[in-house]
Amino acid sequence: MNTRTRVLTGAALAVAIGAGTFGAVSASAAPAAKPAAAAKKSDNDNFTTSTHLTVDAATKAAQAALKAAQKENQRVTVAVVDRNGNTIVTLRGDGAGPQSFESAQRKAYTAVSWNAPTSVLAGRLAQTPNLKDIPGTLFLGGGAPVQLNGAPIAAVGVAGAPSGDLDEKYAKAGVESLND
Repeated sequence: MNTRTRVLTGAALAVAIGAGTFGAVSASAAPAAKPAAAAKKSDNDNFTTSTHLTVDAATKAAQAALKAAQKENQRVTVAVVDRNGNTIVTLRGDGAGPQSFESAQRKAYTAVSWNAPTSVLAGRLAQTPNLKDIPGTLFLGGGAPVQLNGAPIAAVGVAGAPSGDLDEKYAKAGVESLND
């Protein structure tokens, strides 16, 4: 390769990477509905405190989502993750497909990462298709964030129903159960 070809190839690569990074950043910006709650400062400036779901609350949300699916004879798996995307609880319903376990976790992770239902995020793929390349994410309907004062503290992910709309309906039932 001559010098001119190498320079042009390098420049094209830099532009592509820059455009992909810009697209991922702009697509991840959620519309400003409510300001996100900041972590509280502790007495020591080196630490902050944050809000997390208890295991009991995560289990309650997972059971509510699973029950909503069972009422409609759907075989699903439900995962609840914390603010950092770590799984708190996963319930695999009777007869749920083997792919549903990982899909439920990835949908929950995606919802908490962007503080938005995954159906909304799936719509952003048309503008920024490289979002789907982010490890651990799944841009299909079925994930719903759990919010406190507008900030994400957890998420519920459901997978296994015949459509993402149904999965997300059950995930939202799980989130809503936390308000009872």
